[in-house]
Amino acid sequence: MLKGVASPSFKEISPIRPVLTFDTPDKRIVEGRNVVDELDKTTNLAALDWEDFEHVVRELFAKMFTARGSSAEVHVTRASRDYGVDALVHDPDPIHGGKFVIQAKRYVNKVEVSAVRDLYGTVQNEGANRGFLVTTSSFGPDAHAFVKGKPLTLIDGPHLLQLLQDHGYGFRINLEEARKLLKERE
Repeated sequence: MLKGVASPSFKEISPIRPVLTFDTPDKRIVEGRNVVDELDKTTNLAALDWEDFEHVVRELFAKMFTARGSSAEVHVTRASRDYGVDALVHDPDPIHGGKFVIQAKRYVNKVEVSAVRDLYGTVQNEGANRGFLVTTSSFGPDAHAFVKGKPLTLIDGPHLLQLLQDHGYGFRINLEEARKLLKERE
């Protein structure tokens, strides 16, 4: 016997909210940290600890989904054995929602097309609706060509700064300064 939500009568039509649920228990998910509140406007995202950068990206996506009235859950995944997933979004909205995979790359050099291909494989493997590759740097022409017609979105440094600003955050990205700082840390 099939069980479902239905209108009690075919003579009278009643509204039924579409149901979109996710099997969200995922061993990769870890507790999110509120990194953004610890940073100030002078913070150079390109020099930030890579793990902190992943949390900043998670916080941004949580704000972006909340701003459009979504009840989406945005989770960061553990650092190792995450299968190419830095954050997961589960949005129950039946029209705009679904499962989204986020890969955060705090890079000082151009992101190679291989990283974009890897994300595409991850999106397919995860059964996700879309993948987002977010970086502090930029993408080459091969990366932009690869995403055409695919459920992938590339967010480079300037676009990242704009999204952050649109949602109340004010940070900066200086790749040259980050290269020097990262070299000093080695």
